[in-house]
Amino acid sequence: MSETGHAMLDAIRSRRSIRQYSADPVSDDDVRSILEAGRWAPSGLNNQPWRFGVVRDPKCKNTISELTRYREIIRNAPVIIAVFLDNDAGYDRVKDCQSIGACLQNMWLATHTLGLGGVWLGEILKNKEGVGEILEAPQSYELMAVLAIGHPKHRQQKSDRKSLSELVFKEV
Repeated sequence: MSETGHAMLDAIRSRRSIRQYSADPVSDDDVRSILEAGRWAPSGLNNQPWRFGVVRDPKCKNTISELTRYREIIRNAPVIIAVFLDNDAGYDRVKDCQSIGACLQNMWLATHTLGLGGVWLGEILKNKEGVGEILEAPQSYELMAVLAIGHPKHRQQKSDRKSLSELVFKEV
């Protein structure tokens, strides 16, 4: 396997959800790199149905934070990125949602590779219309997730995974 291949697998294995951040700002260049990574995700028919709302403003973050029980994560993250599915750009619901997942994974891996930390917040989806209203998203935009991003306070997060024998049910 190539050195690049090993680096990618290492990034996948070492990435963790980071929920606590230092006060250091996230640079515009890093935010742009994270968005670029999302932009290059695969999508059915190359429809690229993702749309992004980037929020740094503390007042706006605070308003959005009131829509989730994980409010402190949003308030303390230097930047959050709301990832929407543009239903007008979609052509197949399942494929479009899978594309958004690939977009989010790319963004998350880019965040990790840049030395930043992030967490994918999904619980906020119970109030997805509220987030859309706060960000003045078009009606066709449906919130899929919010990424909170910042410089990690620490990196002692642990995680384990089920063995492949528990996950692979058939191999022919």
